[in-house]
Amino acid sequence: MKNLKKDILRLLAKPDYQPLEKVGLSRALGQPASDRRKVREALAELEEEGAIARIRRNYFILPATADLVTGTVLAFPGGNAKLIETEGGAGDFFLSAVNVGTAMHGDRVLARQVHEGREQPQGRSSPEARVVRILVSANQTVVGTVAATKGFQYVIPDDPRLAHDIYLREPQKPLPAPPREGDKVVVRLDPWESRHVNPEGEVLEVLGPAFASGVDLLALMRRYNLPEEFPAAVLEEAEAIPAVVPASDFANREDLRDQPVLTIDPDDAKDYDDAIHVERKGSGWRLAVHIADVAHYVKRGSALDKDARHRGNSTYLCGRVIPMLPERLSNGVCSLKAGVDRLAFSAFLEFNAQGEIRSARFARTVIRSVARLTYRQAFAILENKTAGRKDLPRVPEGSLCYTDASVQERVCAAWELAQVLRKKRFADGSLDLDFPEVKVWLDDERRPVRLEKIENDPSHQLVEECMLAANEAVATSLKRAKVPVVYRVHEVPDPDRLREFREKAGRYGCRVGDMTNRKEVQRMLTAIRGQPEESLLKVEFLKSLKRATYGVAPLGHYGLAKPNYTHFTSPIRRYADLLVHRALAGGGPPAKSGDLAAAATHISGTERTSAEAEKDSVQRKKLEYFERQLRAREPDTFRATVIDVRSHGLVIELPDVLFTGMIHVSRLPDDFYSFDSVRLEFRGRRGKNTFGLGAVLQVKVCRVDPFKKQVDFEPTGEVQSPGATGKRTLPRTSKRPAQETSKRMQGRSSHGQKEKPRRPKKR
Repeated sequence: MKNLKKDILRLLAKPDYQPLEKVGLSRALGQPASDRRKVREALAELEEEGAIARIRRNYFILPATADLVTGTVLAFPGGNAKLIETEGGAGDFFLSAVNVGTAMHGDRVLARQVHEGREQPQGRSSPEARVVRILVSANQTVVGTVAATKGFQYVIPDDPRLAHDIYLREPQKPLPAPPREGDKVVVRLDPWESRHVNPEGEVLEVLGPAFASGVDLLALMRRYNLPEEFPAAVLEEAEAIPAVVPASDFANREDLRDQPVLTIDPDDAKDYDDAIHVERKGSGWRLAVHIADVAHYVKRGSALDKDARHRGNSTYLCGRVIPMLPERLSNGVCSLKAGVDRLAFSAFLEFNAQGEIRSARFARTVIRSVARLTYRQAFAILENKTAGRKDLPRVPEGSLCYTDASVQERVCAAWELAQVLRKKRFADGSLDLDFPEVKVWLDDERRPVRLEKIENDPSHQLVEECMLAANEAVATSLKRAKVPVVYRVHEVPDPDRLREFREKAGRYGCRVGDMTNRKEVQRMLTAIRGQPEESLLKVEFLKSLKRATYGVAPLGHYGLAKPNYTHFTSPIRRYADLLVHRALAGGGPPAKSGDLAAAATHISGTERTSAEAEKDSVQRKKLEYFERQLRAREPDTFRATVIDVRSHGLVIELPDVLFTGMIHVSRLPDDFYSFDSVRLEFRGRRGKNTFGLGAVLQVKVCRVDPFKKQVDFEPTGEVQSPGATGKRTLPRTSKRPAQETSKRMQGRSSHGQKEKPRRPKKR
């Protein structure tokens, strides 16, 4: 099939090629009539990949010959969209709501370029295109909430990027209970022929009332097609694995059970897949990174292996983890718990005083962790404030206490090395793109009760630097040995995208030079640190970069400034790491490059799905938290910083809970305000009060739209203008009836800013 596809592409690329249909192509390729089915299949695959295009009367051509381009639709809530991930690196295209047609978010489409440019809503100028055919639909089913009007029901999709409500028809198979208004449902879409009428579909499953406990989590899993249970064959294989590591498994392994190994993880973690041991060696350091030897238990081709590959990775939702491996492995025999014997794959690295690696060795080992530390405990050690800390979690039985002198010594030694490695990494050009994250604490009914900001403090940096060093050393070793493996790839960004970001940064007074120069990017990130527009510009800069993926070619990691990089340190929760462990261990038949490439493409997709689901999960719980604030007798007030000013209001960030919202101009107190598009501020006509970038306010929630996932706020009192010498008190706004929720059809929200992405647990 591969050779046939190459022959088809060569034929279509000939200068004298005239468009042919299937039969004509078969004859031109010299294929007998008995093989025409193979030609049809090859053409279908090439069309789905976007390598060829089908025009009128089912004739086939190369897309570029007719100004056609294949890509994926990235829709915006307003109806407009972009065409991204285009075939052949054609770049992004703007799709107006009219030109999107019946395509939906995530669809793979064929589009024709429109040569008259049009300004995008964000202010960027991009080539325009029009969808002419949907190649692969990404929305066979849709999750949403049932609404009703006279005579019929319809569904409002949970994803605000799906701009059309879905009319419901009678289901072909009777449901246990008919859907009622306010129910969360799964709908199967019918073929949608015209954008001038709403799509239709039938309810496949009623999940329950939208605001019932647990329904939001179930809806999220249905929306992203996340598996609920493990197949019976997988559980059967897992149960056959002993819960206690037998002594027979220690054969041919280095016994490191006398080494003071320790783990550092979040408070509520249960799958401890990495442990470290750092000690001084002369003027340098010796680092041992011990990783759970999952490959010992998950054999290639087993039911466990096939299911782990299908899942690709674990997904961490608010209130639930969907693991890649059954709990017997992920939280049991593979987890590097304190005080018990565990099988590991270890990297032994030696560094000089400047943090340069001098040697690297890898071996399968058996370890016994002496202490299970949380990030907060490790941070307390580094602060030297462990005495009297009642807020720190209780130390599990069987492990040394974080106040033990030997444990403190190991943590401090690891931090000394981490500081040197971190300094060297940024000197080499690594970019500081880390964001803090917010942990949503839930009660017994999975209702959000508290939002806690988690900073990227020294305890996180300590672990991160050790893991980065191990990942880089493994990638370098495998590359030198020419062993086929999956690499972690972050390609150099498109210069045009960087120039577009440069123009946007200039709007906020941030003078940026040549963004293709890494040092200039570092200077920009340093310059905006601590500024009110930092998060907004950081998010915009991330959008200008290419997405990190998995691939079989060692193309390097742009963000980390590492020419060789892979994932080795989390095989409990990432299938990529399991593949790397197998390549590093050797001993079996080498993986075929085609199989590895297919696996890399697949796990890149599952990673993207999980990241979106995790971000959506946190955002939903934040929205639920703010809805509860609306109903509270004494709602909380939040510190807010103005990060953008638009004609209809102020875009604000709540730095303590990492949430972006809007203060509509009508909510500004005690005056009528005029918008100054040059200074980016609102100025009062009578009192000359001003609200501009960097102003710090106290706000409370005044409106939540769960359908559009937007929250509006209003000032409650004080405002601190940027550069002001003191605070001044603003009169309180007149009392207005609070609007708890708003359906999509009840008018637009003034909010328009996306929430910041969540930083992964470990990079």
